[in-house]
Amino acid sequence: MDRLAGERDALVQQLAFHRETLLEKVDGLGDDELRRPMTGSGLNLLGLVRHLTVTEHGWFLVIFAGEPDPYADLVDDAEFRVDDDVPSADVLDRYRETCARADAVVAAGGLDDVVTTPWGAEVNLRAILTHMIQETARHNGHADLMREAIDGTTGS
Repeated sequence: MDRLAGERDALVQQLAFHRETLLEKVDGLGDDELRRPMTGSGLNLLGLVRHLTVTEHGWFLVIFAGEPDPYADLVDDAEFRVDDDVPSADVLDRYRETCARADAVVAAGGLDDVVTTPWGAEVNLRAILTHMIQETARHNGHADLMREAIDGTTGS
């Protein structure tokens, strides 16, 4: 990570770091471990990955880039749930693909480019990047605790 980065590079690097940290938290776990409910609400590691996929897609691809929202029909906490018939590898691949598509949107956009959210608020790319860094880092804290409870793995 470049410690003398400009604003754009610093934001992009931080988001990339936190995305990679999430993937490290799930690395080496089997399907049962990824799906194991770790909280009273049933939250699990695979659900965190799906939530961050939906969130990345929503902010970068739907709100900023104006693409259709395939997740628009999700209600309540459905974005944290993964059906049993959906392979874990597919969920992880979708996260990686969504991040790559989001990176292309970020590369083409200016930090001061403004869009209007579906709820009528104006937001620029800088704020979206900052939000996604915060969102991913916050859920990495959850992933840290879940992974440690599953197999004792800590770090990063």
